[in-house]
Amino acid sequence: MNQSQKSLWIGIGVVIAIVILVAIIGVIALRPEPEIISGEVEASEYRVSNKVPGRIETIFVEEGQMVKAGDTLAYINSPEVDAKMAQARAARTAASAQSSKAQNGAREQQITGAYEMWQKAQVGVDIAKKSYERVQSLYDKKVVSAQKRDEAEAQYKAAVATANAAKSQYDLACSGAQDEDKLAANALVAKADGAIMEVNSYINERYIIAPCNGEITDIFPKRSDLIGTGSPILNILDISDFWFTFSVREDLLQGLSVGTEVQIQIPALGGKSYKAKVTYMKAMASYATWRATKTNGQYDVKSFDIKVVPLEKIENVRPGMTAILVKGE
Repeated sequence: MNQSQKSLWIGIGVVIAIVILVAIIGVIALRPEPEIISGEVEASEYRVSNKVPGRIETIFVEEGQMVKAGDTLAYINSPEVDAKMAQARAARTAASAQSSKAQNGAREQQITGAYEMWQKAQVGVDIAKKSYERVQSLYDKKVVSAQKRDEAEAQYKAAVATANAAKSQYDLACSGAQDEDKLAANALVAKADGAIMEVNSYINERYIIAPCNGEITDIFPKRSDLIGTGSPILNILDISDFWFTFSVREDLLQGLSVGTEVQIQIPALGGKSYKAKVTYMKAMASYATWRATKTNGQYDVKSFDIKVVPLEKIENVRPGMTAILVKGE
């Protein structure tokens, strides 16, 4: 083979190599890129409020501090609660005295006095009876008139009635209060106990307690600030309970459904991929709908709110970080 033929074959080979290289580059360039959807990291946040009004006396934590469930966060000074407790205890004392009186019955001196009145009435009955018998005997002998006999009889009957009344008063003093009175007195004691329990619950509410583990993100009042019932005191961020949220147009939902496992990247953490799973999908409000501008070949596209939870531990993640959902990997 002469020199010209060698040059021809070399040229053909170079052309073929260039064509193959261009074809490879074209395939790579024309290959569809993975669809990337941007979202953010969210986490559970708890707003701690107070139940009783008062003045902030002490705040035991600072913003950025980690706390555990049950930690004391702040203390509220509430003179109104102390006043209510004094009233409740006074009512309890009065109710207890009323109940003791109903349960114990009359005092010994009252019982003795009732007995003496009964005995005095009995003596009156004996005297009235003897007087009546004498007058009746004289009446039978036609010595006194019927008027005198009737007067003596009336006095005797009146003495008997007085004695019976005195006996009833003595029996009442011995038996004590009626069952209804005892029940009413016990009810007053129970009511007073309930009032004390209620005020005790308010006393405990003066201490603001952390409901969960987390990080203090916001403290709203300052020391000595006066706050009303239900005022927000601080926010606690539970970093251990986080997830990712994305707003996805419906024409990009192919391959995404509840239960689908996806890959999540967090640029702030170096772009490493983490396994996650779709747990929630819901159409967003009408204002999030993309409106078509042409009538041919286009249609309105809604956006969907998607919640994705991680399937593995992610260190140093923070709410607000950008998250990227990569499809096609």
